[in-house]
Formats: sequence, structure tokens, C-alpha cells
Amino acid sequence: MTRLLRCFVRVLIVSAIFPVLFSAQTTPPPSKPIPIKVVVVAMFERGEDTGDTPGEYQLWVEREHLDQIIPLPAGYHHVRLNKDGVLGILTGVGTAKAAASVMAVGLDPRFDLSKAYWLVAGIGGGDPADVSLGSAVWADHVLDGDLAYEIDARQIPENWPTGYVPLRKATPYERPVRDQLEGELYTLNPELVGWAFRLTKEIPLPDSDSLRTSRARFAGFPNALKPPFVTRGDTLSSSTFWHGSKMDEWANAWARYYTAGKGNYMVSAMEDTGTMQALTFLSQAGRVNLQRVLVLRTVSNYDREPPGTTAADSLKSMVSANYSAYFPALEAAQIVGDKVVRDLVEHWAERESTIPR
Repeated sequence: MTRLLRCFVRVLIVSAIFPVLFSAQTTPPPSKPIPIKVVVVAMFERGEDTGDTPGEYQLWVEREHLDQIIPLPAGYHHVRLNKDGVLGILTGVGTAKAAASVMAVGLDPRFDLSKAYWLVAGIGGGDPADVSLGSAVWADHVLDGDLAYEIDARQIPENWPTGYVPLRKATPYERPVRDQLEGELYTLNPELVGWAFRLTKEIPLPDSDSLRTSRARFAGFPNALKPPFVTRGDTLSSSTFWHGSKMDEWANAWARYYTAGKGNYMVSAMEDTGTMQALTFLSQAGRVNLQRVLVLRTVSNYDREPPGTTAADSLKSMVSANYSAYFPALEAAQIVGDKVVRDLVEHWAERESTIPR
């Protein structure tokens, strides 16, 4: 091949490739982010998203018709979207997975979350002094049960009520409470919480002979003996699944300590402070509105042993997630939570700009 011919071939090759490269470099930017009205946050699922034994996510997927699957490589699980602008998230169990998954969604440029309401809806262990099996609790405060000092129970001084000590303090419940907390307490918008409670407080919740039998073990606890009901109180989030009457006493005292006596611990959880921490950072970044966050926990089991039994035996009965109100609590979370979701979606012309109160 002559030198002139080789030059001609090179020109043809470059002429053919250059438009392709130029075209790839000038691909139009992605379309506008999807405007999201409500984000439903669930924490665990037992199997598939649909069609088998449900966890916290499945009833939402099926009943809210969250049919569009959107991959989320940076999170625990893909997310799901419906035609009404409701986005479903499955975070995974524990504060770390919850924080990471919520942050992944919150920073995803595919979603416009600036006007979105967030509903955390899951199950937990209830305090029989306040709630019955299958009841639903709208959270006023979300407290953290992991951020603390701790010494072994066998070495607790005789005058200490617990081995848990607040960070930067030397004794349990030492006052004053620090001005600058590090994630121990999140206070939700009281007007939004009050609106959600009033909207849902009369909803009848699933009851059964089995629940009545389980409740009857807690003689001496009037609220525990009631049929399931909707209320508002505080949740305590800890990646350690604690159990027993002594731990229940600690949870109540911990809540009173950090809320200056205003709070009332009612139900335990594992992920909510991770979710709230991520949402706090996202709010600081202008990605979400922290005033539009709700936390709903329903009671799948009691957080302590029945009178006359031991904490160890009570915990043993639950190690395989054999909770006495597992399915009723899943139902309650979806039924109560969906009442709020439907209101927000159906009145979006107003709710988009004005937070209900």
C-alpha cells in the first residue's frame, strides 16, 4: 500500500469514528428528577418483595402497587415506585444499614425529594405499661440506645440502677443533660405527628383470640390487656435486641432523661436513629425536609417477660422471630400508615406546599 493510500485510509477511519465520539460526548443530560410525594421506609423482608410470607415491606409493595423497580446499587435493596409518586425503600436491619440506605436514596439525582414526606413504618417490642399487642405508636421522639458508656452488670455499683451511662457523664442519668447531643435524641414535628395521630386514632386494628390469650399473660398491666389501639409516644432504637423488665425500666428512664421528663418510651426498634441521622444530614444539604418525617412502630411483641416468668425464657421464645403479634403488627403498620399516605397523595395540591397540622 502506497504512502498516499495509507494516509487516505487513516482519514476515512478518523472521519467515521469522530462523529460517534462527538455524539457520545454530547448525549443530552438525563430527564428531570422524579418528583416524590411520599417515601415509605421499611426495614426487613423475609423473602421476596411479593407473594410469600411478608416482612415489613411486602404489604406496602402489594397494596400500594409499588410496581416499578428501580435499581439502587449504593443501597441495601432496589427501591420501588408507584404511579402516585410513592417510593418504597427496604433499608436492611440495624442502624448502619438504615443510615446508609436512606443516604443512598437521599443523594440519588434521579429523585426530587424536596417536598417528600417520609414515613418509617415497622414493628417493634412494646412496653406493656403503655400498649397492647398489635397497637400502633406514632413517635414524638426517637431515642438512641447505643450511644452510651456501659459496664458489665456484674460490676454495677450497688447504688446504680443500670450499667448504662450517658456519653460524657460519669454516672447513670447524671445531670445536666449535655447541650450538644451526638444523636441520642431526635424530636419529630409535633404538629405533623398530631395530625397523623388524629387522622388514624379511630382505625380498628386486627384482633384475635390468639392475641387475647397472649395479652392475658400480662395481668396488672391495664393497657396491655386492651384490644389493639393507635397512640403516640416515644421509640427507642438500638441495634442490640434487648429484652426484659430491667431493660424496660432502663428504656423508660433513658427516655425521661433525654426528653427532660416530657417523653414516654412505648416501643423499641433497631433502625430509626440511623434513618433519622441520615435524614438530618440530608436536610442540612437541602435534599429533604426534616419537618416532613413520621415514624410509626407497631407492637409485634412485648419488650419484657410476662409476670411470673423469666426474661431468659421469654427471649428464648422469640429468637426465631416467633412474635405473638407478628402478622397483626404488620397489618397495623400498613393499615395505619397507608391512611396517612393516601391523604397526602389525594390532597397533594395542598400538602405539597403546606405541611398538615
